[in-house]
Amino acid sequence: MTNSLPEIWQQTLNWQPTDSQQAQFQQLYELILEGNRQLNLTRITEPQEFWEKHLWDSLRGIAPQQQFIPSLQVGASVIDIGTGAGFPGVPVAIIAPNSTITLVDSTRKKITFIEKILSELALTNAKTLVARAEEIGQQPEHRQKYDVALIRAVGTASACAEYTLPLLKQGGLAVIYRGTWTDEETTALENAVNQLGGAVELVEKFTTPLTNSIRHCLYLRKVGTTSANFPRAVGVPSQKPL
Repeated sequence: MTNSLPEIWQQTLNWQPTDSQQAQFQQLYELILEGNRQLNLTRITEPQEFWEKHLWDSLRGIAPQQQFIPSLQVGASVIDIGTGAGFPGVPVAIIAPNSTITLVDSTRKKITFIEKILSELALTNAKTLVARAEEIGQQPEHRQKYDVALIRAVGTASACAEYTLPLLKQGGLAVIYRGTWTDEETTALENAVNQLGGAVELVEKFTTPLTNSIRHCLYLRKVGTTSANFPRAVGVPSQKPL
């Protein structure tokens, strides 16, 4: 990538990567470019666009009020649902070595590619899973087992809530990455989240540092128990949103 943009990291997140993290980011970029030739992982391949839309955006989502989610520093269990090319989960794994990150995607080819990335970057704190969120949400080894659930570019917000909240421990946090967002959508989302044992804690609007694009992150707190009816069967949360 063009340069490390350290001053922008510092101004926007009150944080900047160490030299070794910066080297991992650079290596990640090169691996994505290489993987893209076979897999069509992302249309974002220009260096600065990659930095802003993949790296910065991934980490901005876990930095509400310029504070990295405290549990990440002390060793949270994190799940990234529908990770695709590895965002936001791989950048989070790079900057939160004490946490365990589970990267989930239903496409075996994408997970195989991510396994290569984890190996090349020596990220021993991340693991992969080929699965659908609706399935693992009903499995005892995953249900109510995570501190943080990340979900970016996967379906409607209410479907995202239904994918994430069953996986969270009491007090856990779901982070839903969005582009545009409206107050009406918040009202609709609150209805879905209430049924799932959660609460909308924060809807944060921000602009990206290079292109001034508007982005939102929705933070849902797991405050109750999720009924055993949720998540519903594969495909239902997106076809019949709560």
